[in-house]
Amino acid sequence: MQGMSKVESYLMDLDISYQEVAPNTFFVEDETRGLPGVAITIDEPVVFIRTKVMALPKVKDIQLLETLLGFNATDILHGAYGIDGDDIVLVDTLEYDNMDKNEFEAALDSVGMALSKHYAVLGKYRD
Repeated sequence: MQGMSKVESYLMDLDISYQEVAPNTFFVEDETRGLPGVAITIDEPVVFIRTKVMALPKVKDIQLLETLLGFNATDILHGAYGIDGDDIVLVDTLEYDNMDKNEFEAALDSVGMALSKHYAVLGKYRD
C-alpha cells in the first residue's frame, strides 16, 4: 500500500509517536508535539487528519460557534474546526499525490498549535 508507507515514513522521519490502528489509519498520541489523539487516514487521493476537540455542549451557544468560525478565519494555518455528530472536531485534508514531508509536518503542527492555543478559550464552553 503505497499511501500507507508514505505517511508512515513521514511519521517515522518526524519522530512522532503513532500506532497503526487499521489499514490506512494511524493514531498519533504524542503529547510532546501537542498531538493528543489525532487520527490520520489515507483514502487516496486524500489524507485526512482529524481529532476530537470536545463534546458539543448540550445547550447550544451561538458564542461558541462564532468563536470556532473566528478561529477558522484568523487563527488556523491548516484545517478547520467543525461539528461531527455530537463532537467538535479539528480536521485537515492534504492531497496525497502532492503531499511532501514539510506540508505534512506543517498540517500536524497547525493542529497541535490550535489545540494548545485554543484549549483555554474553548474550555469555558465544556459541559
